[in-house]
Amino acid sequence: MTKIVVVDNHGQFTHLERRALRDLGVDTALIDNDTAPEDVDADGVVLSGGPDMDRIGRSVEYLEAEMPVLGICLGMQLIAEELGGRVGGGEYGGYADVSVDIVDDDDPLTGSLHPETRVWASHADEVKELPDGFELTAKSDVCDVEAMSDTDRDLYGVQWHPEVAHTEEGDEIFENFLAICESQ
Repeated sequence: MTKIVVVDNHGQFTHLERRALRDLGVDTALIDNDTAPEDVDADGVVLSGGPDMDRIGRSVEYLEAEMPVLGICLGMQLIAEELGGRVGGGEYGGYADVSVDIVDDDDPLTGSLHPETRVWASHADEVKELPDGFELTAKSDVCDVEAMSDTDRDLYGVQWHPEVAHTEEGDEIFENFLAICESQ
């Protein structure tokens, strides 16, 4: 059975990320973000959202752990910042319902979603510039980088929260990530 760990970056929805994976029949665990990657036996990792970059513990170490990584909100931002992208304050701030345009229908994480989908996202901070090797996979009128992928390194990120009920195709994000992990 595939095992995916959720790294807890102190986000308010982190427990829902684990629940969404568990509801798909995935062996999953919620782990503290001070846990070293070498202490984890898993096929993939979700870097959860959270309040700020000052509380990410050892999360960035998972980018070198040779397993697929899905960053959600802050998790995506730390991937971008750690790998040479740029993160900055969003123009629109707090949580809101957002219409997202999928711009890469071949992407293994977001490509199967409808061309336009509704999501629940915070834009207090957002990726302003993609790191080298990443492709833009979704955007909106609110944010230029709603999702990104580096398929060569199996690193993926979404600005929105697929784990909440307000996101229309959230389960599909987790199903697609599970498929990525199982293909390794």
